[in-house]
Amino acid sequence: MSAAENKRKVAAAALRYLKDGATVGIGTGTTVNCLIEELAAHPRRLKAVSSSEGTSARLTAAGVQVLDLNDLTELSLYLDGADEATRRRHLVKGGGGALTREKIVAEAAREFVCLIDDSKLVEKLGAFPVPVEVIPMARNLVARHLAHFGGRSVWRRDFVTDNGNHILDVHGLTVDDPPALESALNQIPGVVTVGLFAHRPADLLLVGTDSGVVEI
Repeated sequence: MSAAENKRKVAAAALRYLKDGATVGIGTGTTVNCLIEELAAHPRRLKAVSSSEGTSARLTAAGVQVLDLNDLTELSLYLDGADEATRRRHLVKGGGGALTREKIVAEAAREFVCLIDDSKLVEKLGAFPVPVEVIPMARNLVARHLAHFGGRSVWRRDFVTDNGNHILDVHGLTVDDPPALESALNQIPGVVTVGLFAHRPADLLLVGTDSGVVEI
């Protein structure tokens, strides 16, 4: 099967985590888009906090009410995808550019269930460039600092985040200790968010494979 078919498989499997009447967090990306399509085909009473304007529009079109996180004290569940994931459930996220809001919603949730196809499951993070959201005036400054970590920064031109910031896609980082690297990169002035999700990893990976959906 293709990666696209396995994404649809894991999105369908994720529906069982969405209880009727629940308020949940919903992320951003191609696998999440499959999940929202499943929700539209199998409606239930849900309210959601969204990690991006694009996801908010899709949820609204699917009949799901979108709430402001500030109006809630916590979320029971957050569902999102990843660009890379390890069996320790450390992630690289941000290929869709929504990493800051994704990290906020993940932090607010009691449980974070990450949906991936098996092509995203890796032994070690870093083959996929690590996205870093930066304040625009600090873009070059941050890139110079990232070079000290062995990273080659590529500005994602013609893209502005929902927060009005820029994205640097950082190639060549050695991610031997994801929590330590996440902490170190977060200290660079001008960095808004790093696309390493290690201090708040996923609680559960649902992995779509040719033979079915595997839980990690």
